[in-house]
Amino acid sequence: MVQGRGSAMVATVAVTLCLLLLHFDMAHAATYTVGGPGGWTFNVSGWPKGKSFKAGDILVFNYGTAAHNVVAVNKAGYSSCTSPRGAKVYTSGKDQIKLVKGQNFFICSFAGHCQSGMKIAVNAV
Repeated sequence: MVQGRGSAMVATVAVTLCLLLLHFDMAHAATYTVGGPGGWTFNVSGWPKGKSFKAGDILVFNYGTAAHNVVAVNKAGYSSCTSPRGAKVYTSGKDQIKLVKGQNFFICSFAGHCQSGMKIAVNAV
């Protein structure tokens, strides 16, 4: 019986430590409003400059739903202002998107918007 209790205690401690580490990692995630007070709009492509992003950080895209959307694209989609087949499209007007490690690309797919600078590229470390 004593051996069973010891194993249960070790398992409980391990689970608790894992939960604490997960909470610690989440507590350090930052939230950024894309475009600042102006929100997700034209000529926002330079907004990420000078900012340091980490995987797990949250980007908040605020916009009018009748006028814009947010599409998570790959580098080719970003460069050509096109939405690849299967790309995730956000339409809530208050989208919260968690960054993954590496390059993250977002565009507005409304006609002419991406070409007018409504796109961002964010590198998360």
